Amino acid sequence: MSVKCGREMLVTLGAALILLLQGCGSQPPAPVDKRGEPPSQKINHHIVSKGETLFSIAWRYEKSREKLAAVNNLNSNYTIYPGQRLSLDTSRIPVKKAAPKPIAKPRAVPSQKTNLPKTAVTPKSPVTKTTRQSAQPSFNGRWSWPVNGKVSKRFSSHALFKGIDINALPGSPVRPAAPGKVVYAGSGLRGYGNLIIVRHNSIYLSAYAHNRRIYVKEGSAVKAGQRIAEVGGDPVNIRRFYFEIRKDGKPVNPLAYLPKK
Repeated sequence: MSVKCGREMLVTLGAALILLLQGCGSQPPAPVDKRGEPPSQKINHHIVSKGETLFSIAWRYEKSREKLAAVNNLNSNYTIYPGQRLSLDTSRIPVKKAAPKPIAKPRAVPSQKTNLPKTAVTPKSPVTKTTRQSAQPSFNGRWSWPVNGKVSKRFSSHALFKGIDINALPGSPVRPAAPGKVVYAGSGLRGYGNLIIVRHNSIYLSAYAHNRRIYVKEGSAVKAGQRIAEVGGDPVNIRRFYFEIRKDGKPVNPLAYLPKK
């Protein structure tokens, strides 16, 4: 083969390759329905796993348990099951319709009075005695420090754990920041160690994490000043105690509620 023929073949092949590349670049983009979901869009639901409770799910997503139950039409026992799909959009709570009022029956016309004998006596209705139940301690809006110590890490709304760290002596007593009822006591929430959560009313919750020992159970009524746990459960730093306050399920800065030192 001559040198001239070889050059002509190379030129022809180069031109064909250019045309092929231009053809590939002019192909239309994939249809919209074939594209993936943009990473900025988040799925607003949760699939229940084994061992999860409605409270742990609400705590994880910083939601109110009551609102989460309402938006998913759950019963008062908050019963959920593995594989169940829960909506996390608590802004769309269904409004319950009020039951229709019963129609009042017309009053009967009183009959004419009859003369009763003087000996007739009207029997008295029995009096039912009611027994008062011992009232649980109520929350008056005042907070107190859960442990004695210096704040070593302040609140940040951008942190994964939105509370404060307090540097305290191991074995120091942990006390409720306000009276209320223990709604969680255990180590099932990852990253909190031995954890206690106290419900003060329908708005406020407080959390006490990384305890060495826990002295209360779920359902216990607790008073301010009562020992509920002791410091020293964080294996990395036994002096670290973690405290958190939540309002309507959302973490807030505890230093805005606790007394100034």
